[in-house]
Amino acid sequence: MGFKSIELDATNIEAAHALDLKPGQERFATPESHALAGANFTDQSTWARVILEDDEVVGSIYGNFDEEHPIPEYRSSLVQVTVSGDHQGRGIGTFAIEQLLTEAVARGFNTVTAIWERGDEGPEAFFLKLGFKIIGETQFGEAIGEISLG
Repeated sequence: MGFKSIELDATNIEAAHALDLKPGQERFATPESHALAGANFTDQSTWARVILEDDEVVGSIYGNFDEEHPIPEYRSSLVQVTVSGDHQGRGIGTFAIEQLLTEAVARGFNTVTAIWERGDEGPEAFFLKLGFKIIGETQFGEAIGEISLG
């Protein structure tokens, strides 16, 4: 596994947006709650990376770190993680989330939250395997998970 995370920028954004998921996963990519929270994300609070294997973009991850975000679940949060369908199951998503958790600790946070859609093809089992615990549910019925750091 030669994975590396680099900052999302003009040279790699097209490749990040072109990542194909496995069939049926599209509906889980962006929970409805993110639409409400996204209006409050700023350039300073958003943390965005692409995951490379060799020189190929195989994944992306977006986080938000803002102690004053009006929605508590988005103060230290995993907003989205995407791994190309052809590359899933190889540790790329785990690597990406580990990078986000390291960033959260560096910024002084002791938890990270994630919100996900529930369903058979969804990411719930993956998040629980990584150590997220379900702590609630959004107004849209999405799971709210949290992982403690340290």
